[in-house]
Amino acid sequence: MYHFVITDNRKCVGCYACVAACTEAHRAAGLQAYPRLHVTRTPQGIMPIQCRHCEDAMCALVCPVKAITHTPDSIQINESLCIGCKMCALACPFGNILPGGTPVPGLELNLGNYAFLNTPLEPDPMYLRELSYQEQLSLLAWNIGQKTVAVKCDLCYFREEGPACVIACPHKALVLIDDETSIPEPLVARMKETANVTGGAK
Repeated sequence: MYHFVITDNRKCVGCYACVAACTEAHRAAGLQAYPRLHVTRTPQGIMPIQCRHCEDAMCALVCPVKAITHTPDSIQINESLCIGCKMCALACPFGNILPGGTPVPGLELNLGNYAFLNTPLEPDPMYLRELSYQEQLSLLAWNIGQKTVAVKCDLCYFREEGPACVIACPHKALVLIDDETSIPEPLVARMKETANVTGGAK
């Protein structure tokens, strides 16, 4: 079974602790300093959305340079192989792959374009800055002198303690589902109720 992180939207308060932890964990590991999850707000609730690590992952099938591969328990991106073609982002049915990029050596760093690379320099909450940068993070965005690669949840494979988002969540809204942990039954029941499942096996 492939591992993945699931969120209980009744516990999530949209504090963005998971986003900050994800960004910092990957920056410290020398990877793209961008969050691998994004917080969505709907009338039904607030929750972070991230890669589902599909067993028949379309992103891996369409990657022309084989930068996205299957491991025994997840789908991983090799950032050094990625050419930034964005085919995986187009193929992902959940919209959980976004292009991220860092400036090439020798070019002046424009803080406006790399909001997640540095400690916050602005007093406004992170979510307001994230909203203002959505256009720059879109699939059509590009900047001269910036190497763009695909970024998605990698379950913090480089951390022995597991995904940084799960540990950082103050309300324990995120849970890592793996060989030892299954989806809590109350959450399964609520998911079925929310999805209005009718007919067939439940």
